[in-house]
Amino acid sequence: MEAFFLSAAQGQRFCLLHMPPAGQAVLGGVVYIHPFAEELNRSRRRAAQQARAFAQAGIAVLQMDLDGCGDSSGEFGEATWASWVADVLLARRHLAGRLGCAPQALWLWGLRSGCLLATAALAQEAETDDAQKASPGAAGLLFWQPVLSGQQHLNQFLRLKVATDLVQGKHGAGTADMVQQLLSGQPVEVGGYTVAPGLARGLALANLDALGTGLPAPRVVCCEVSGTSDCALSPALTAQLARWQACGLQATSHVVPGPLFWQTEDIAGCPELHAASLQAVLGERA
Repeated sequence: MEAFFLSAAQGQRFCLLHMPPAGQAVLGGVVYIHPFAEELNRSRRRAAQQARAFAQAGIAVLQMDLDGCGDSSGEFGEATWASWVADVLLARRHLAGRLGCAPQALWLWGLRSGCLLATAALAQEAETDDAQKASPGAAGLLFWQPVLSGQQHLNQFLRLKVATDLVQGKHGAGTADMVQQLLSGQPVEVGGYTVAPGLARGLALANLDALGTGLPAPRVVCCEVSGTSDCALSPALTAQLARWQACGLQATSHVVPGPLFWQTEDIAGCPELHAASLQAVLGERA
C-alpha cells in the first residue's frame, strides 16, 4: 500500500494505492468513491478490507479522500459537488497513468452517494468528450448500497439535525426550512458538518437514471447488505434494476447478509460482500 498526496486544481488530495503483491500480474484497476459525511468514517474499515482483497486478487485500487474530506486539503463546508466530480476523474486519470492503461479500462466502485458521483463523473465526461458518447466511460460500475436519489439522501441527512434538536429539546428549523436556506445560498450545519449550497444543489440533482438512457454505460453490479433474515433486495433497487434492464443496460444485483456498516461502528467482517465484489470485477477469473 502506498500513501501519497495528489495535486488537484485546488489543494491536494490524500490517496491510498493498493497494488497486487510483487511479481503478481495486474489484472485490472478500480477507483473507490467514498460516501457522504459521517458515512465515510464509518465505512473506512470495510472499504480498506475490500481494497486489500482486490489487491491480493491482482486488482489495483486507488482510494482518494475527496475535497474537504479526510486528510485531503480544504474544508468540508467549502466543498462543492463539482469539485468532488472533478476529484473522481482526477483519481481515475492518475490510476490509469500508473497502470499504463486507458481510464475507460478501470472500474468505478461507489459506496452509497459515491454511486451518484460515479454516474455524474461519467456524465460530465460524456458532455466534454464526444468520443465518450459512443463508448462506455468505464470497464464497469460496482455499486455498494447505492443511493438512488440525491434529493432523498440530502433530506435524510438534514433530518438528522431535526432529530438532534428534538432530543435536546430545541425547536430548530425543519427540513423544508433548511432546504430553503440552502437554496437561498446559506450553508447548513448538521452533526458537525457544514453543507455548502454548491454541494447540496449538486447532490439534490443527482440520480442514477442517466445510466442506460442518455448516458452510455458499462456493466453495473449492485450489492446490497441486508440486516433482515429474508435477505431480500430492496423494492427501490429492484425497481431501478428493472428500469435499467428495460433500457438494455447489463445490470445485475447481489444481496448479502450483514450489518449496515455505513451506519454503525461495525468491526465484523462481511465475506459474502467481498466475494460478490471480487466476482463482479474479476468475472470468470475469480
